[in-house]
Amino acid sequence: MEIHLNRVDYIQVGVTSLKTMKLLPALGKKATQKVAVADHDGVLTCFGMKKGEAVPVFKTLPGPKISRMDLGGAAGTPQEKIFVCSGSQVRGFTKKGKLFLTFEANLTESINAMHVLGADLFVCASYIYNHYCDCKDQHYYLSGDKINDITCLSSENLSRPVPVLACQDRVLRVLQGSELAYDVEVPGPPSVLELYNKDGGNVTDFSTGEEILYGTTDGKIGLVQIGESAAAIKWEIDNDKKKGGILCIDTYDIMGDGVNDILVGRDDGTVEVFGFDSASEPTLRFEHVLSESVTSIQGGCVGKESYDEVLTATYTGWMKGEKKRTHAPNVDKCYQSVYLQYFVFNKIGTLEQLQVKVLQGREQYQQTSQSTTAVSAVPVFSINDKFTLSQDDASYSLTLEVQTAIDNLLLQSDVPIDLLDVDKNSAVVSFSECDSEPNGNFLLATYRCQANTTRLELRVRSIEGQYGTLQAYITPRLQPKTCQVRQYQIKPLSLHQRTHSIDQERPMNRLSLVGQFSFAEIHSWVVFCLPEVPEKTPAGESITFYFHNTFLGTQLEATYCKGEGHFKSDNVSTISILSDVLSKEATKRKMNLNISYDINDDSVSHTLKMIHPKLEYQLLLARKVQLIDALKELQVHEGNPDFLIPEYRNILDESASLLEEYKKQPAHLERLYGMITDLFIDKFKFKGQNVKTKVSSLLEILDNYDLNSLLDFFNEA
Repeated sequence: MEIHLNRVDYIQVGVTSLKTMKLLPALGKKATQKVAVADHDGVLTCFGMKKGEAVPVFKTLPGPKISRMDLGGAAGTPQEKIFVCSGSQVRGFTKKGKLFLTFEANLTESINAMHVLGADLFVCASYIYNHYCDCKDQHYYLSGDKINDITCLSSENLSRPVPVLACQDRVLRVLQGSELAYDVEVPGPPSVLELYNKDGGNVTDFSTGEEILYGTTDGKIGLVQIGESAAAIKWEIDNDKKKGGILCIDTYDIMGDGVNDILVGRDDGTVEVFGFDSASEPTLRFEHVLSESVTSIQGGCVGKESYDEVLTATYTGWMKGEKKRTHAPNVDKCYQSVYLQYFVFNKIGTLEQLQVKVLQGREQYQQTSQSTTAVSAVPVFSINDKFTLSQDDASYSLTLEVQTAIDNLLLQSDVPIDLLDVDKNSAVVSFSECDSEPNGNFLLATYRCQANTTRLELRVRSIEGQYGTLQAYITPRLQPKTCQVRQYQIKPLSLHQRTHSIDQERPMNRLSLVGQFSFAEIHSWVVFCLPEVPEKTPAGESITFYFHNTFLGTQLEATYCKGEGHFKSDNVSTISILSDVLSKEATKRKMNLNISYDINDDSVSHTLKMIHPKLEYQLLLARKVQLIDALKELQVHEGNPDFLIPEYRNILDESASLLEEYKKQPAHLERLYGMITDLFIDKFKFKGQNVKTKVSSLLEILDNYDLNSLLDFFNEA
């Protein structure tokens, strides 16, 4: 059963961070609730709705950027005290706006996640977790990777509060005091945690556990049941439609069936409501796409009594409601009509006032700009950017979001990359010729955005072994004209992604390094070579990371410690790239390395067999696309395609989808050719042979592709 919700805009505050909007508890059943929201200007605003207008309850003075908000209170009482964190400071306000707590956590980094439970305060910086009780330090934990969010379980089923950390390395870490109790592997980097049904769900079959919802940066949602010593995954929802990453989750019975539904906000502006069928499996009931990312989501009753709604806060600070009508007998159509007329007339008056203010502001600006004493100030604007590797198509997604409309975007890269088509992108792109040799420019592309575009999504694909920097110059529609630059590193093994484990049965090649380097130095080299490795040097004496190549499916194991490093991969080219880059980095530091190799010839045929289905598919796609024009010409000449064999008729029927797929993956076939050529050169490089003169023969075999012929060529060369 689907539901229909009507959108309404309430107020706009400054730019908001994740989880910085909450609904205060209602005073009665179906009574309207107050909304508390905090922004980057350091302002905490609390407002309620009266006669269709937002009426402020209180508003604090500007200050440092507020990064998180949570509600708290004594156990057994309404959770109506508002806690916000700025930098390393936590402040508490009553529902009337009175400041009752200022607590300095004395952390070296800013707090980016917080949870309040009675007298207990749980805060996290990038890698550090701290637990305070009555503002006194209780527990401390140093995480192996960046902490994105925190929640805490507490109920009669648990003998103690159980903090759960969402960490960037695809695990949920469950703590016991200052120690790690255990961790839970999840399918993507978790970005947000939320207690299921607010109190952790009703547990029947796993009596010592509670339930937590998690969302990942690659758009997956799951429910995990946490116990004191073990956890169990209840269900997971894949991101088959390639929507944005999850930024916020809440639970609320918006359907009115007595079962809490799951409310989800994504970074591409998608708002979703998942309900539950008889099999207790989540089903999508509602979906709406906003023009900017959703930073907070809550279910409740805000605009009018008996009207349930989904309230969202967006990146630029808009409070928007998706309202559902509860059919109360005392509300008739006549009342609705009168209320609507009042609302429209009121908005028209507000609009006229705004138009007058805009005209006055423009006149004042014109007078100031012509003054000889006035000084032009560069306007400051916030940019929310994200550069992530997509596992599905082995491409990087670059998302840029600005608090005001984007005028144009210039992309510049000093390494060869391909720009891929994005359906959601309506900007006009133009390419400039660039000289790659003297200037190191391989890409210069300009995106001209349509009016009121505040969010832009791009996709690029890199080539492993070629590394450098991608720069984005963002110019908004502001006067005077100003521009901000963002830089993104393209790493040598840019298409590799962290994973929990690898297949040890595959034929593996080995690279070993021995030298006078510290643990921190070799870790910095690994960070330089591979994505998703934490910049902070791991605790302990050694570390092991596992990776898989999102394009080919090959794998890599990296184990290293002070003075020693070992790398294993089933792809010879991966070992070759690592060897070249690590040697270069050691040479920069004037450091001697003893490098040894163990190359397994079986790994080459294994890699070719992994490439085979992709290459075969791309060759078939290219041949079909080449035939489309000729077949269409025959169809026009004959007036009917019935004379064609079924295979050719299918190509004509699917011509639109074939062309679209071919257009979305430019140079895909060339990439595969390049990988096979590199594999051929690298195989013999480790044997001390230069086979570049035989590359032309290899390309001839690829043009008349047959797997057995290719394997024979590799073995006989």
